Amino acid sequence: MFYVASTGYGRYQALMRQIQITDITTHAAGASYLFPGTTNVLDIGAQHAKAIRINEDGRVMKFKMNDKCASGVGSFLERVAKGLELSLDEIGELSLRSKDPQPISSICAVLAESEVINLVTSGYPVEDILMGAHLSISDRIVAQLRQVGVDGAITLTGGITRNVGMVKALEQKIGRALNVCQDSEYAGAIGACLLVKRRLKKLEMASSDQFTK
Repeated sequence: MFYVASTGYGRYQALMRQIQITDITTHAAGASYLFPGTTNVLDIGAQHAKAIRINEDGRVMKFKMNDKCASGVGSFLERVAKGLELSLDEIGELSLRSKDPQPISSICAVLAESEVINLVTSGYPVEDILMGAHLSISDRIVAQLRQVGVDGAITLTGGITRNVGMVKALEQKIGRALNVCQDSEYAGAIGACLLVKRRLKKLEMASSDQFTK
């Protein structure tokens, strides 16, 4: 049987879909599959950061999404990288060399870029500016996490999982290690596949029951 699910912000544009699933639901399912026993999920990408509370079956119980201008998301780091004339692939490793992180107070990505330029002009090391940015973002994300409740294993998903500096900053602010693996970036796609498989099984069972009747 051929079955297509779409997820993410463009899910309604996929005209060939049989079902659309929110990215909150798919990341919850994917995180639970990658790390059984997960109770909290942090999905951090380019546009939004989401703190999600899930049950033992990977179902969403509660979630909180950032509502500020580019606050706590990948686009914030893109602006910081641009201000330092670095690529996104460079900033994670470089930030790990920091000895005196310099906080970024602006929550807006555009204003943060100006703040970064001012810090560079003042002579602060690039690695300290980067780690300061990571820690500043982490503060806001941890605040979201606390609103859904923190109790148990936390799994990080989304594109931010490729940034080792961001992972370290989050772990420092939360005070515990996060579940991260090489497939964490694709948790949403994995979750979508799992949910489609579950739906197909129900459809097949319903079809079989109807046939037997």
